[in-house]
Amino acid sequence: MTSPSTDKADAADTLTGGPRRRRVPLRRKGPAGRRARGGAPLPLLVPAVIGLAFLVLPLIALLIRAPWSSMPDLLTSPEVWQALQLSLLCATAATAVSLVIGVPLAWLLARVEFPGRGLVRALVTLPLVLPPVVGGVALLMALGRNGVMGRWLDEWFGVTLPFTTAGVVVAEAFVAMPFLVISVEGTLRAADPRYEEAATTLGASRFTAFRRVTLPLIAPGVAAGAVLAWARALGEFGATITFAGNFPGRTQTMPLAVYLALQSDPEAAIALSLVLLAVSIAVLAGLRDRWMSTS
Repeated sequence: MTSPSTDKADAADTLTGGPRRRRVPLRRKGPAGRRARGGAPLPLLVPAVIGLAFLVLPLIALLIRAPWSSMPDLLTSPEVWQALQLSLLCATAATAVSLVIGVPLAWLLARVEFPGRGLVRALVTLPLVLPPVVGGVALLMALGRNGVMGRWLDEWFGVTLPFTTAGVVVAEAFVAMPFLVISVEGTLRAADPRYEEAATTLGASRFTAFRRVTLPLIAPGVAAGAVLAWARALGEFGATITFAGNFPGRTQTMPLAVYLALQSDPEAAIALSLVLLAVSIAVLAGLRDRWMSTS
């Protein structure tokens, strides 16, 4: 004779289509279980360590082979100091140019719907993947003395950009501005446009709303993009040597000085390389809150 509880269980099994499975309580994993779950398998760990060594070892070698005892003399030599000053000046000027024309371009891409916006965005980001030497050749074809626009600049205003300090600024701005545009556009897309719309409903013009409302909201993104653009401009080589040449005191920036010093004074080349390395580390440290999160 079956008990009433057994009859109820059989009826429930009939309605649901089979016997119910017992739920096995999950065991809580201790610290050892967490380590096993988070550990990397050997086929992934070995190439990961090799990749890390591949990226870090050249930088360590640069630090090991650096002439630390003669570093002050090398960095204060007239040639090196001249290249350093010119690099800082041109990179800052290129960043200023990128800010003036890049921030409005980023706002246009983020806030205005127009036909072909995807194509425009692709053209803006093209210098990121374009070989710098090709960019220098393109600048020569456009702004050279016989270029598409360069001939008119020379005839109408007497302005010649190639192989001048202004040409260095143009070449650096060409390759650095996309970093600023991408950073600012991303920040604009993340910002709430209702603040800007509320300002326009209160009587402010679109430009006033941008200057008084939007620009303060996106200031961190603008600063991050400016730092990236400045660092990229400081390390530019291919477009600069193609469009502006390598004339000491006029167009020879630090990357060009490193290239030239490798042929005659390797210690000076190492010293300049360490300066560029220090700048790169400073840029990463400045952007650690934006990119290097611990989550």
